[in-house]
Amino acid sequence: MTPTPTVSDEVRALAPGFTHVAVEAHGLVNGPSTDASAALLDDAARRLAARLAGRAPHEDPHMAAWREAYTAFGAKPSRTRNSAEALARRALTDAGLPRINLLVDLYNAISVARLVPVGGEDADLIQGEMRLVRARGDEDFITVAGGEETVEHPEPGEVVWRDDAGVTCRRWNWRQGPRTRLTETSTSALFLLESLAPEPVADVAEGAAELAELLEKFSPGARVTVHAPVSG
Repeated sequence: MTPTPTVSDEVRALAPGFTHVAVEAHGLVNGPSTDASAALLDDAARRLAARLAGRAPHEDPHMAAWREAYTAFGAKPSRTRNSAEALARRALTDAGLPRINLLVDLYNAISVARLVPVGGEDADLIQGEMRLVRARGDEDFITVAGGEETVEHPEPGEVVWRDDAGVTCRRWNWRQGPRTRLTETSTSALFLLESLAPEPVADVAEGAAELAELLEKFSPGARVTVHAPVSG
């Protein structure tokens, strides 16, 4: 079993209304995007449009709260948007949402439909415990630039997800590194749904349950566990 992710006291002090829900899955079958996963993404865009009712994504109260949290740790939210806002903006364009692979399509669909940041990590590639912390600034973040692997370091005080090997996602949920991302060969995963007040905790829990149902549908026989919401 993958260790339950933890949140540092420093992050809780920064954002007292933070909640996350972990969904753990083993025995998954991943692969290229399918017509069925593409249809889920298209439906998610329609659900998003209904929720926004003509507003821009950043005008939604939940996205506004994320912008305030990003500003609080020194990020510029109009330049480094949280993952849900970034996906929502793409969903509303003519190009629509990208098709990545089956598992990524599933969690992106939940993120867009419910306007909540959702991330997915290959559980077999996580080293030690996943934890949300404020960075010292010397942690390694492995990424790719110009087709070459390179190492970056977060800004001191930046909110990051990390494991024992280094940072897995910068600026809370802005950019995931390739080291733990879900690929077509992934069979175990840890998904994280993240929210801030005023988003109801019950709505995030419903999103986690919806994701679990999709995982079980697309990977029959998978062992899926939805953990209880953890709030600040």
